[in-house]
Amino acid sequence: MDTNYSSPSYRGSNQFTQHDVVSASATGFGTAADDYMERGIDLNEQLIRNKPATFFFKMKGDAMTDAGIFDNDILVVDRSMKMVEGRIIVAILNGELLVRRFHKNFSSAFLIPENSRYKPINLAEFTEFTVWGVVTYTIHQLA
Repeated sequence: MDTNYSSPSYRGSNQFTQHDVVSASATGFGTAADDYMERGIDLNEQLIRNKPATFFFKMKGDAMTDAGIFDNDILVVDRSMKMVEGRIIVAILNGELLVRRFHKNFSSAFLIPENSRYKPINLAEFTEFTVWGVVTYTIHQLA
């Protein structure tokens, strides 16, 4: 492996794996943990079940704050998952994208916000409703 960092052929650190980078210590000896070093965590492996059907959205608004989803959070949305009772979904309602919890009872279906400032939406009142996908994870920055 060419490690000449001053040459124009340097292509960044993407060519290295965690095992290629040797750890250093002030004493000159490696740590015992180096012998048990595993590869790094791949968030794609952890968060994505079906790669072709998974998309990332940025949440806009505060309708789901009580569910732990805040403005500017990243939503991992899987379009291949079925919409079932209690799941948080991305829905298209009369051309508008909404993030809400799906609730169905014997006679109707609702989109429930997780913020008391908003009212539940009875889907029977709308002609254009499509489930775009199911939210599987949220990623948000801690303050």
